[in-house]
Amino acid sequence: MLGLADDSVGAAERSAIATYHFGSAWFTAQSSAGASAIGAVSRQLQALATRRTTAGVGFLVAANQEGGLIQALSGSGFETIPSALAQGAMSPAALQVAAARWALQLHAAGVNMNFAPVADVVPAGTEARNAPIGQLQREYGHDPATVRSHVFAFIRGMAQAGVTTTVKHFPGLGRVQGNTDFTGAVVDTVTTPTDPYLEPFSGAITAGVPFVMVSLATYEQIDSARLAVFSPIVIGQLLRHDLHFAGVVISDDLGAAAAVAAIPPATRALDFLDAGGDMIISKTIGPASLMARAIASRAATDPAFRTLVDDAVLRILRAKEAEGLLPCGA
Repeated sequence: MLGLADDSVGAAERSAIATYHFGSAWFTAQSSAGASAIGAVSRQLQALATRRTTAGVGFLVAANQEGGLIQALSGSGFETIPSALAQGAMSPAALQVAAARWALQLHAAGVNMNFAPVADVVPAGTEARNAPIGQLQREYGHDPATVRSHVFAFIRGMAQAGVTTTVKHFPGLGRVQGNTDFTGAVVDTVTTPTDPYLEPFSGAITAGVPFVMVSLATYEQIDSARLAVFSPIVIGQLLRHDLHFAGVVISDDLGAAAAVAAIPPATRALDFLDAGGDMIISKTIGPASLMARAIASRAATDPAFRTLVDDAVLRILRAKEAEGLLPCGA
């Protein structure tokens, strides 16, 4: 999933899509241009979904539209969404109604995927120490039950208006200190494979969430040797086997995040897929291109890896089919 520099489809984006057949993209900037302008960009993207570039399969077009400080798209046509913490004070029924309304606004602008909701639980009293979630009021609450019920409601509301959702950041960033976007070596020393703080993620899976985003932190009690996004224990064992998730496993940003800066882009891509991941997010074109080349090169010579890639593609195509993005007869 390719990031759009300055929220536009420029020559570099067009070239990358034509060369590497990227089939999904996301708005990376904080835009106040409004729904009409965003819709124009979305239509430009979908026009690139030709038989030659994507076999006619349409684009997933995504944005970070959580609410509060994390609302990528604003301006005319988009209402101001309250923070997740404020959403957590609403009843689940009221949140579902509101989420459906926000999704209608996204859908009207051609955005069919939301990088939300956040299922991370931040313990009460630790918000100021939790840079990625608590400091930004991105949590629905401070206990698993509250977060679970509101995650469930948000997913259902978005689905009512045809917007697919991405629960994040598995297996949770509520008990770390650093933000993986800006710092490396972010470590969770507490979360276990049977932790109650995983309940919001299991609730999201029960609600039918199509995408689960895996974090760039390390979880000492689960797999101390690898970042979660590269861990077959986190993805294959915990998420797939234990929580029975059969949808698309999507990475957090593997293009520009500080947490992976010391790892070559090719290694990032191959390790994620080897761990059981399906869809890679890259904020920037350079790393995305290197990752695409590495995947194609290894798939051409390694039958077992090619099978992993085929399986990942099939899961993504099923998610796209649910969004009406497959051409007739495909």
